[in-house]
Amino acid sequence: MMNRESIVKAFREKGLKITPQRIAIIEVLMEKNDDHPGAGAIYREARKKRRSVSLSTVYATLGELSRRGIIKKLQFDQMENRYEGNLEEHVNLICKGCGKIIDYEAPVSLDPAKVARKTGFQMLDSRLEYYGYCRECVNRLKGKGDRTP
Repeated sequence: MMNRESIVKAFREKGLKITPQRIAIIEVLMEKNDDHPGAGAIYREARKKRRSVSLSTVYATLGELSRRGIIKKLQFDQMENRYEGNLEEHVNLICKGCGKIIDYEAPVSLDPAKVARKTGFQMLDSRLEYYGYCRECVNRLKGKGDRTP
């Protein structure tokens, strides 16, 4: 899991500047990591910490962090890209009702080296997702008499 010091260290090792705007973005990512925030949410929260943060700085910083493997970018067809600092193997439980993303420890781990030996496929990254409804949405829908979940 990421922390401020490890991210700052990674930036410095790569020769990247540590600006007050980037620090504000990093702090928001750490504070909101369980929410898997999108760039818009990160921008709104970072502006509360540092008024000079621009949306383009948020996108550039998130891009840099994800390219460097410091955070993970979660891309979706039907909703805004989201970001997470949990680089450990896990399942993302994605609620189709409210869009919440919940981390769930993966019960089985794939060994990339074994996959490569068996198939010749060189794995760069992996992501496992389950789609459904979170507890709150199930309860809300049951209360309305909806049988969707």
